[in-house]
Amino acid sequence: MRYDSITEAIGNTPLVRIDPAVHGLRHIDLYAKLELLNPFGSVKDRAAWNMARAGLADAVAHGSQVVELSSGNTAKALAVIAGMHGLSFKSVTNRMRIPEIKDLLLLLGAEIEELPGQSECLDPTNTDDPLTLFHRELSEPGHSYLHTDQYFNDRNTEAHTTGTGPEIVKDLDGRAPDWFIACVGTAGSSTGVARVLREHDPHVRVVGLVAGKADFIPGIRTLDEVHEVGLFAPETYDTMESVSSDEAIEGMLTLARRCGILAGPTGGAAYYGTVRHLRAWDDELTASQDGAAANGPRKSAVFIVCDRIESYLGYTRQRRPDLFRLPPRRNAVADLTTAEIAAAGAIDTHDAQKWIVQDRPLVVDLRSPFAYAALHIEGSINIVDELFEELVRGGLPFGKQQPVLLVCPVGEQSARYAALLSRMGHPDVRSLSGGVIAWRDAGAPLVRD
Repeated sequence: MRYDSITEAIGNTPLVRIDPAVHGLRHIDLYAKLELLNPFGSVKDRAAWNMARAGLADAVAHGSQVVELSSGNTAKALAVIAGMHGLSFKSVTNRMRIPEIKDLLLLLGAEIEELPGQSECLDPTNTDDPLTLFHRELSEPGHSYLHTDQYFNDRNTEAHTTGTGPEIVKDLDGRAPDWFIACVGTAGSSTGVARVLREHDPHVRVVGLVAGKADFIPGIRTLDEVHEVGLFAPETYDTMESVSSDEAIEGMLTLARRCGILAGPTGGAAYYGTVRHLRAWDDELTASQDGAAANGPRKSAVFIVCDRIESYLGYTRQRRPDLFRLPPRRNAVADLTTAEIAAAGAIDTHDAQKWIVQDRPLVVDLRSPFAYAALHIEGSINIVDELFEELVRGGLPFGKQQPVLLVCPVGEQSARYAALLSRMGHPDVRSLSGGVIAWRDAGAPLVRD
């Protein structure tokens, strides 16, 4: 195939059948939509190009800068597209969590602006959050940027109603699959594809996959976070299910080692969540009393492989050092049981204020340095969660005589670390219920650096 521009190579990605010997489903054909084969490496190539191209001519004429609130694949694609048109690109975020992506953006000439934010993602309801204020400024008319606005731009969804969705139907010989399973980030791909598939068959079942609470899978939000995305519509999904980072890595390994698909952890999460969800349906078909369902037409399901494995080697090494022939991890949050987390010491804002005055616990804020700088509890110290995890692996980071209050955005991550420190023998460690957000909403004092 011959193209006049690399952007013409965006889309028309393969739909590959996964060998049943790998997934074990007896009555369901499983297909992977390989968005990692887009020219810039991810499903976000479609949205980035569709959002940017309408304004590129005017941006070039005025020398505008392309700006997006992104720390991942959308930023990468937009950096390439901006450079192709002689424009600069700025990625605005409050935390770059994947070093390989940050390095690649810098290599592409991108400017990275890390703004402080009280939570780890854009919170449109918080009028004082610097990241939110910047987003609102970009959304107002008269600014000098080309702001693609992936979280609220309908052209994000449109990229999949005109591209990804119709391609799936075409490759399935004009039929929609029985199931469509998608990881939910900005919700553009899942919303757009689901809309097209249901136009062909209203009975298509759509499953949205999110990251487990207090867990981190690149490109996927938690169930709480997805409600902050303007494109997210709960009615799109028949059900929402969570996947852990360990499960995402297991799925990633299966796709790479058994299928030759070099998927990143988002694709791994999609595969793992898909097979787990479909297994119950497959067993039901097998166990049907008259056998008619099992002997009838085979069902089909499609999931999306969003991006490639190479950018996530550090992420994987941190969680699975054994895969790199390194010593196994010690004192890991992921090894906690649900009962241990539920039993962890927790304290609400009112009681925490009294405890701070009476017993002077060490208050440890686990958020990013930028979030901490925006607003924090007076007297607290900032140990970002990744560093705190490294400290804990070496043993208890504090003396047992020192009471400790752990703080995070909404109280979920701090609860896990409180449970871990309790398991390790610390007698008095507690988590702030509801995190900094609950503290702020209660009107408790916060200070700014």
